[in-house]
Amino acid sequence: MAAFIPSRRDAEANAVAFAKVRADKDREARDGYDGSWVAHPDLVPIARASFDRVLGTRPYQKDRLREDIAVSAADLLAVDSLEARPTRAGLVNAVRVGLRYIEAWLRGLGAVAIFNLMEDAATAEISRSQLWQWVNAGVVLEDGALVTDELVRSVAAEELAAVRVEVGESAFASGAWQRAHDLLLQVALDADYPDFLTLPAYELVD
Repeated sequence: MAAFIPSRRDAEANAVAFAKVRADKDREARDGYDGSWVAHPDLVPIARASFDRVLGTRPYQKDRLREDIAVSAADLLAVDSLEARPTRAGLVNAVRVGLRYIEAWLRGLGAVAIFNLMEDAATAEISRSQLWQWVNAGVVLEDGALVTDELVRSVAAEELAAVRVEVGESAFASGAWQRAHDLLLQVALDADYPDFLTLPAYELVD
């Protein structure tokens, strides 16, 4: 899915979302997919146009066998072949998104727009899993910092304070921000990794 969502109030954000979704769907159509899905109905015409350009009147691309691609089990496990490296920005983003989604979930929302992306529980699972993995694997960020419980707690405290300023005291107090903060740290830092963050989260639902 293309998680980017348009904004009917922000023309610039809207244009960025349209461009990113168009590029994503053009790639999928070229790679042999027969269809796709998007996070917002305004994006359906863009996705449809991408596939119509490739498929024409055909219903599918089953003839695209991609026999030029050979992938082994070793290839799938070769994480060290990636050029990407863990960054402080990535750690901060995991905390920011995890905190915001869990807070919304505790208020009864299942899918939430966060930073112009449509997010659901899977996003929060990825965020807290990344934090847990980085701490337990002793990951070193690009700036030389070791990812520890203390670093994650510090970033989470800073983000919670930033949210308080962002939403205002009244909205902060009426929301579930502190509970979300505490739960994020619990499921990201506890030695025993919960199978799903929603399991302890259900215990906090009003």
